[in-house]
Amino acid sequence: MALKADQVDLSPLPLRTRPTLRLAQLLIGLVAYGASMGLMVRAHVGLGPWDVLHQGLADRLGWNFGWVTALTGALVMLAWLPLRQRPGIGTVANVIVIAFAVDFTLALVPPLTALPARIALMLSAIVLNGLATAVYVGARLGPGPRDGLMTGLHARTGWSVRVVRTTIEVCVLALGWLLGGTVGVGTVLYAAAIGPLTQLFLRFAAVREKKDLCP
Repeated sequence: MALKADQVDLSPLPLRTRPTLRLAQLLIGLVAYGASMGLMVRAHVGLGPWDVLHQGLADRLGWNFGWVTALTGALVMLAWLPLRQRPGIGTVANVIVIAFAVDFTLALVPPLTALPARIALMLSAIVLNGLATAVYVGARLGPGPRDGLMTGLHARTGWSVRVVRTTIEVCVLALGWLLGGTVGVGTVLYAAAIGPLTQLFLRFAAVREKKDLCP
């Protein structure tokens, strides 16, 4: 089936296709994603929907933030079954690398007090998060658990990444809020912006097969 103008082919490619470039892209994207999560926590003006859920779970379980992200990642993979998604190297790396990256960022970056600085940090973190998502998903080594939902629904429904991502974020936000996660202005900004940002950056970050580059 031909792709629509706003669709990007995100189906996994064999590892033998430009492995060095794609593995490096995957690692950079995952580290950047974990860093963006930590920066949003430090901005303290509201978390992204998934992190509202992570915070709610962390408070209830008494775990640190990074390991809660790993737990939810493993659980979300169960939702892949009806979408017939297959895990790849990127899926496993997502669970492990992001958990370490977010905890490292939280240990490295101190909390901010000035409101303008916190707002600037949140805005920068949202843009970084959208870029990081496009970079590691675009490596096409298998999506992370959460983005497996996005790419699976994108492929099965034909909806744009923008629509699918935003819908998922809103649902997760509601669950996280019920668990006691913190919701603020930054949460609204994230939920509204992350879908369009990811869609935009995927046009440049997604690895393409040679046949896709031909006129």
